[in-house]
Amino acid sequence: MTDLPLTGRVAVVTGVSRRRGIGFAVAGRLASMGASLVVHHHVAHDADQPWGADDLDALLEELSTRLDDGARLAHVGIDLAEPDAADRLVAAATEAAGHLDVLVCNHARSGGDGPLTQMTAEMLDGHWQVNTRATLLLTRAFAAQHDGREGGRVVWMTSGQQLGPMPGEIAYAASKAALAGVCASVAHDLADRGILLNTVNPGPVNTGYLDEPPEGSAELARLRALFPSGRFGEPDDPARLIAWLVSDEGRWMVGQVLDTEGGFRR
Repeated sequence: MTDLPLTGRVAVVTGVSRRRGIGFAVAGRLASMGASLVVHHHVAHDADQPWGADDLDALLEELSTRLDDGARLAHVGIDLAEPDAADRLVAAATEAAGHLDVLVCNHARSGGDGPLTQMTAEMLDGHWQVNTRATLLLTRAFAAQHDGREGGRVVWMTSGQQLGPMPGEIAYAASKAALAGVCASVAHDLADRGILLNTVNPGPVNTGYLDEPPEGSAELARLRALFPSGRFGEPDDPARLIAWLVSDEGRWMVGQVLDTEGGFRR
């Protein structure tokens, strides 16, 4: 039998704690391509959000059913706001699975934000620590363990701040815009180590926050009309792009910020 595209490779995906999330869709895609997985989660963050936390055991069980024969699944729970969290996560991942080939930084802090007039140092620092600092330090730790073999890939996530305003989420937008801005510089360094970095803006993806309320919503209908397809993004939409980027088929993409928004008319 022919090996699957990621057979023998190990992928770390952060922010995999909800079955409706992008991280879960990405992890499922990579598993179906033959990869072994180390998934990161921080359930306490989701528990504080309007959608609430998922059943972690059920999530892991569902992911395990998507693994190819011989592939493995491990998971690590860490708060990426902690200064040493990135190093601890990569150390735990290598201990569980050996050499790491792929890193997808899907994690994000959301909530506790606001417009510029409400900004505080605490708001800005909180989003920076998780969304930007942790992503950079995870990438550094990943690169340090990489031995130069073929297939080294890193994917960051941004949120399209360069395409239109997000006036009510200044701390979040700033932390994510920093990743898009520094992507080319970090990619330049990583390429010499055999690692290809790209950044993905998944666009408006319904991970639960865009569900139609029972009474209906004219605002959601108006937003849906801004998409040529008449629907919001689904987690598997950006997951397909990310899966391609980390495969050998995506080897000619380096240092790019890619918008996958389904034609969203801002």
